[in-house]
Amino acid sequence: MKLNKYIDHTLLKQDASQEQIDRLLSEAREYDFASVCVNPTWVKHAKTGLEGSDVKVCTVVGFPLGATTSAVKAFETKEAIQNGADEIDMVINVGALKSGNLELVESDIRAVVEASGDKLVKVIIEACLLTDDEKVVVCQLSQKAGADFVKTSTGFSTGGATIEDVQLMRKTVGPDMGVKAAGGARSYADALAFVEAGATRIGTSAGVTISKGELADGDY
Repeated sequence: MKLNKYIDHTLLKQDASQEQIDRLLSEAREYDFASVCVNPTWVKHAKTGLEGSDVKVCTVVGFPLGATTSAVKAFETKEAIQNGADEIDMVINVGALKSGNLELVESDIRAVVEASGDKLVKVIIEACLLTDDEKVVVCQLSQKAGADFVKTSTGFSTGGATIEDVQLMRKTVGPDMGVKAAGGARSYADALAFVEAGATRIGTSAGVTISKGELADGDY
């Protein structure tokens, strides 16, 4: 099975240099990945660098803590799209979810969905910080708010995707919504296991290694 179009080729480290970003773009072109996922400051550069390919530009909003206000997340989303972003991966307000303020969690997601227009929105639930019940609730809220995907992790908290989380998320959202497993795929076998568990995207910095059938170092 070819996994290239499942992969969001990712570089979100704060010390990423232009040289590293350019390598990411070049690899994404060569391996024809679904997208590159970069911080907002690199969106315009990535859009230019991927011109003529069908690789999308994905960026992150409210990243990595999810604790900015909804108005700020909406503004980030609009600016990212103006700069050329095709897909938005936004972090939920985890503290609001933990406090039982479900109205805020839903309206926060909806603010990004509305600001995104027709662009794809993936909702990062940061599963490693949540109970199973909270995972189910936030997946349901993401659906209600009109998002396109739920995503396991930022890669900047206490853990990445697990098979169990992907299975639970897929069971909760049903067959039609996207599920992105982020972090945890270090090999072709890992990535395939996530797809078999219900993932329709894999967020990883190891896309090239996975495509080559090798094993990567690191954890994202």
